[in-house]
Amino acid sequence: MKRYAELAPSQRTIMTPGPVEVDPRVLRALSYPILGQFDPEFTSYMNDTMEMLRSLFRTTNHWAFPVDGTSRSGIEAVLTSLIEPGDKVLIPIYGRFGNLLYEIAERVGAEVAIIEAEWGTVFDPGDVINAIHREKPALVLMVHGETSTGRMQPLAEIGKACRELGILFVVDAVATIGGVPVNTDEWFIDAVIGGTQKCLSVPSGMAPITYNDIAAAKINARKSIERGLRAAHEPNLENASARRPVIQSNYFDLAQLQDYWSPARLNHHTEMTSMLYALREGLRLVLEEGLEERFARHRLNESALIAGLEAMGLVMYGDPSCKLPVVTCIAIPSGIDGESVRGMLLNAFGIEIASSFGSLKGKIWRIGTMGYSCRQQNVLQLLGALEAVLIRHGAKLHAGAGLQAALDVYDQT
Repeated sequence: MKRYAELAPSQRTIMTPGPVEVDPRVLRALSYPILGQFDPEFTSYMNDTMEMLRSLFRTTNHWAFPVDGTSRSGIEAVLTSLIEPGDKVLIPIYGRFGNLLYEIAERVGAEVAIIEAEWGTVFDPGDVINAIHREKPALVLMVHGETSTGRMQPLAEIGKACRELGILFVVDAVATIGGVPVNTDEWFIDAVIGGTQKCLSVPSGMAPITYNDIAAAKINARKSIERGLRAAHEPNLENASARRPVIQSNYFDLAQLQDYWSPARLNHHTEMTSMLYALREGLRLVLEEGLEERFARHRLNESALIAGLEAMGLVMYGDPSCKLPVVTCIAIPSGIDGESVRGMLLNAFGIEIASSFGSLKGKIWRIGTMGYSCRQQNVLQLLGALEAVLIRHGAKLHAGAGLQAALDVYDQT
């Protein structure tokens, strides 16, 4: 019988736009003893998590809880539960993950209208608002931080226009939550999806979401009770009043998940006990640091990284006025094999950076400064290693300038 070696993953410095390094205190939380999902001690941890998520999302929403699964599971749950077949949705696309919203919305039966901006830019909010007036959608779906291009979309004006027109505004904040402000209530966002494996520095496997009473009303209008959970005398709520179509997924049915996260604790699926521990600890650490302090830390390390890269002689990709603070994109220098550079960084220095997707594949590198990975030590190690690897590949650089420029930024703080 074949024998397998004991698991021993290599120690890496992960500087990608996700996943990122996990805080050791979160890793410790993953090792704690398992509790039953209805044990009062465990349900108290669920309540803590909901309360901390409201602070993170900067909302007074009643509903704030994680969907079990990767970030995409949160997106699917929100879109599947909010979009009824035939609903018209508007999706402004400026990178890969706007196209993902298109893909999911189309699969659940939406009539999809899109507008597109050149990759490396974002939309003028006025252009989106004009499209809203033209298309008259039931929902607007938008990405806040587009990691494929390293850009961040201003949302406040768009959210205000949607609220005034009675249109649901749904935002993918997977890349931004915990690293930059996501002001759910102030920006009039009706539903927001976050991620664990980026700025929260928790392993991939949960998708924190929040949504307001406006969104909840639409979800509850499609509510059904799982057949095996109904009492013999209890009629199903499905289509009971307006005969609206049932939510098409069982696992991603937010109306049923609400019952699981409410005092009723109506069983839906077996909660991911250890991941809930990890998320709760990750959220505790975010709030212990302080949101404003955390945002400032991400800005500081971004500034040092950019100063170092530019001093080295590298060129940034994309419009700097809308740069995503937690992802920095670099144009791969002419004549340099980008994948060879990434491979040498990983194999010789244990540092991982990312390439990109679609039309940008092979043209840019993407460096994440997110969560626990967003540290001075990591930035300085990356700059030194990248300089060495690029020189090894024949690039003409200002040797030594990158680290000095980054140190100057840190010295000024």
